[in-house]
Amino acid sequence: MKEWIFTTTSWIFIGCIGVAIIRLILGPRGADRLTALAVISSLILSLLVLYGTQEGRLLYLDVALLYDVFGFLGILAIARFFREKETDDRRF
Repeated sequence: MKEWIFTTTSWIFIGCIGVAIIRLILGPRGADRLTALAVISSLILSLLVLYGTQEGRLLYLDVALLYDVFGFLGILAIARFFREKETDDRRF
């Protein structure tokens, strides 16, 4: 029963990642793409934590923590890039 719950949850997360990838590709604005990227990052993080608890290996949880930190920094960098680009576009 526990194995079935982990498998079902994993497939739901993978399906949600697929939908977010579609939004990432088709998003008309940068904000839509940035939101989709944040959703994909959090879903991958949840998959890492799910597999770590399923396998009982702490290494997956350490990797998930590092992935979360670097993902957050990357999203901040992209948001800053979009903000600077938006202010540069308004000057001209």
